[in-house]
Amino acid sequence: MNPISRRTLVLGGLATAGAAALPVRSTVIAATAAVPYPFQLGVASGEPDASSVVLWTRLAPSPLNADGQGGMANADVTVDWQLSKDDRFTTLVASGSVTATYAAAHSVHVIAGGLAPDSDYFYRFRAQGHLSPVGRTRTAPAVGTNGRDLVMAFSSCAHYEEGYYTVYRRMAEDNPGLILFLGDYIYEYGAATGRPRTHAGATEIVSLADYRRRYAQYKSDPDLQAAHAAAPWIVVPDDHEVENNYANMVRADSTPSLTTAQWTARRTAAYQAYYENMPLRPAQANNGNAIPLYRRLRWGNLATFHMLDTRQYRNDQACGDGWKICSDADLASRSLPGNAQESWLLDGLGQRLGTWDILGQQVFFARRFNSSGASMDSWDGYRASRARIQQGWVDRGVRNPVVLTGDVHRAWASNLVADYANPNSAVIGSELVTSSVTSSGDGDGSTTIPDVGTNPWLKFYNNRRGYVRTTISPATLRADFRAVAKVSEHGAAASTVKSFVIEEGRPGLQTV
Repeated sequence: MNPISRRTLVLGGLATAGAAALPVRSTVIAATAAVPYPFQLGVASGEPDASSVVLWTRLAPSPLNADGQGGMANADVTVDWQLSKDDRFTTLVASGSVTATYAAAHSVHVIAGGLAPDSDYFYRFRAQGHLSPVGRTRTAPAVGTNGRDLVMAFSSCAHYEEGYYTVYRRMAEDNPGLILFLGDYIYEYGAATGRPRTHAGATEIVSLADYRRRYAQYKSDPDLQAAHAAAPWIVVPDDHEVENNYANMVRADSTPSLTTAQWTARRTAAYQAYYENMPLRPAQANNGNAIPLYRRLRWGNLATFHMLDTRQYRNDQACGDGWKICSDADLASRSLPGNAQESWLLDGLGQRLGTWDILGQQVFFARRFNSSGASMDSWDGYRASRARIQQGWVDRGVRNPVVLTGDVHRAWASNLVADYANPNSAVIGSELVTSSVTSSGDGDGSTTIPDVGTNPWLKFYNNRRGYVRTTISPATLRADFRAVAKVSEHGAAASTVKSFVIEEGRPGLQTV
């Protein structure tokens, strides 16, 4: 596919050519005719602050090559980049060159700085004589200002085999100013049969080459590329970016069989590939088998995003994981984010930097019990840890805490209460749980809240795939739960199933 048609595909006609502006080196001109199009994985931006944003791409003319190198030779490649206020790049705001190395799978992470706050920009790359698609990005408002109302969308869990990425396309069409992705961007499993799509590779991924190829397969999808090109992303992983339900250095199962050294190498490979394929700042690059991903991003005075990592530092799931009644889940010694991250979170909440304190994290936060007990993989498996955080924000006078959650492939909305044993307990916050992009397939559309009799703080449930679109202003946070009827077929329309408003200074969900 040629560069112009691909750009049109990604932004739906939003961007046009302006192709002559980028410098073209003589060595590149000589090679152009023999070099295939390297931007098969699209472009992305992320981690916006008031003066800068990360621009990302990765060169891969043959994304599914088994060696994970995407068809690139073992040589460095110069990649030029441009950033402009208009999509024709008539006036450049910033530009430069960066080296894409073989060691980093020819991924680049450019920090475009010196930008104006609360502003929209367009960006693109050029390498080996080819232009990339055009992406749109945005900076955060300056500290001390609220800026424009923020339309933000979030989702999670995009198992490639279980459906088409229509949800990503519908998110892009909403023209959000920011997208949050709350984990399970890829799945680690080998190819299965009888599903809408098929993973490349017959067995569960383990090596760096495996993970790189898996990201390349997912990122080849045009709907995912459209979502990345529409807005800057803030991302956190969950478990499937490494292995299902792992906890710190403890595996959930023994398949495939790995020695301790092999498991450590696998975690290292998984996090290296995650950094290579996400629009993260270099400060978030992995160091061996660890990656520093809990962090705080300010959106002027409007909101503070506290992005949590609930996999790397947690205690092992209590009582062997699964749904059960387990007294060990109440042990004060247990923590889901780990003691250091708990302290970091409470310190940040106590600073009350924005009107809205938004916790972007992975697993179900509110208490949710059924006749079998509760999920030991969720905060119900770490109840003392949850109580410390909730009491911590109450003690610090946090006015508007809102927890955003992924993981469970269903949409939920909950009030968060001070004491889950007391049905009359005060409401102290809200939780919005997104459904998945594709995981669990089409769903049945049910909106009957399971087990609401024993969990009266649960206010909404929907079993379709989708996302949550929020509109955040100084006075309110509106949440629209968006869903599509099918992901087994491509191109379903999205509709709003339910909307809530959270009013500033009044914790809890108000029905629209």
